[in-house]
Amino acid sequence: MPDQPPIIKSATAQHKFSCPSCGGEAQWNPAKKLLVCPFCGTTSPANVELTATGDEQIVEHDLVAALRGIPDSSRGWQAAKTSVKCQSCQAISVFDATRVGQRCDFCGSSALVPYEEIKEAFRPESLLPMKISETQVRESIRQWYGSRWFAPNKLTHAALTDTVKGLYIPYWTFDAQVHAEWTAESGYHYYETETYTDGNGHTQSRQVQKTRWVPSAGALDHFFDDELVPASRGVQPEMLRKIEPFPTTKELQTYNAGYLSGWVVERYQIDLITAAKTSRDRMEQQIYALCARQVPGDTQRNLQVQDDYAGQTFKHILAPIWLLTYNYGAENYQVVINGYTGVIAGKYPKSWVKIFFAVMAGLFAAGIFLLIAAASQR
Repeated sequence: MPDQPPIIKSATAQHKFSCPSCGGEAQWNPAKKLLVCPFCGTTSPANVELTATGDEQIVEHDLVAALRGIPDSSRGWQAAKTSVKCQSCQAISVFDATRVGQRCDFCGSSALVPYEEIKEAFRPESLLPMKISETQVRESIRQWYGSRWFAPNKLTHAALTDTVKGLYIPYWTFDAQVHAEWTAESGYHYYETETYTDGNGHTQSRQVQKTRWVPSAGALDHFFDDELVPASRGVQPEMLRKIEPFPTTKELQTYNAGYLSGWVVERYQIDLITAAKTSRDRMEQQIYALCARQVPGDTQRNLQVQDDYAGQTFKHILAPIWLLTYNYGAENYQVVINGYTGVIAGKYPKSWVKIFFAVMAGLFAAGIFLLIAAASQR
C-alpha cells in the first residue's frame, strides 16, 4: 500500500469574529497568525490553542473581546451626521448633516468623497469641551509667527489666521497598574594612582578612574493613568505630542452630542488594538527608565526588567484642537493649538536669506573675538 501523505491540521475558528474597527467579518491569516479584516485591513491579535481532542482553534485576544462586548447602543453620534473621507490625507471628518463639506479641514484638499461605514464607530465615552476661543487662537498664532525669526517676512503679513479651524480629534486612553522587578550591575568609580614616563623621559603620576561592578536588584510599582494615544490621521502625530497633555484625568465631561454641534469631528482610524500596542510600548519604555533610576552606583549595565500588568482599562475620548493648515511654495505646513490649554506647536518655512545673514554675522563675530584675543596676547 503506497505511503499516504501526512494529514496537515489547520487552525479553525469556532465562531465568526467581527472586525473591532469596522464590524466586518475578520478572517484568520495563517501566515501572519492574525485575524485580518478584508474590508478595512485591520488586524487583530489571536492565539492558536489546542482543544481536548488535539485540534487547533483560534482564540481571540482578550482586548478584542472586551471591545466587541461594547453594545451597539454605544455606537454612533446620537445626532444626524455626515461623514466624508479626504483622498489626500485620509482623514475621516464627521460634521452636522446640514453642512456641506467643500475642503478638508485637515489639509485643505477638495478631494472629499462620502464615507459609509459597515458598522457605526464607537461613540466616545467622554470629551474635553473647547475652552480656548477663536479670538485667542488668532492672537496666539500671530505672536507665535512673530517670534519665529527665520520665518519669511511675507509670511507674517499673510492672512493665515483666516484658515484656522476648530476640531475635535479622537484619542484612546489607557490605564494600567504595573509591578516591575529588575536586576542590574551597579558600577562604583574609584581612582588609582599610576606612574608613566612622559615624552622627556621624566616619571610622572596620574589618577586613573576604575569601576567596581557589583550585582543589584529591586522592584517598583507604578500606575499609568490616562496614557494618551492619538487616533487621528489628519494631524501630524509629532505635532500632537508637542501640545499634549490634555487634562483628561480631571476635566473630562460625559459625552453629549450638544458639545459637537457646529464642530467638525474626526472619526478614529487608529483602531484600539494598534493603539493598545503603542501604549504598551510607551509604558514599557517608561518602566525601564524608572527602574534605571533606582539602580544605585555611579553607572550601570545589563539592566533586565520583568514587568507584570494588571487592571488594564481603556477609554475613547475626543480632545479639542485648533488647526491651521497652509501651503507655502510646494510644501504643506500645520500649526496645532491645544483647544483646552492653548499650547501651540507647528512647522514653518525658513528664509534662506535670513539664515545666510545669521551665519555671516556669527562668523563675523567669531572673527572679531579671535582678533581681540590675539591682540591681548601680544
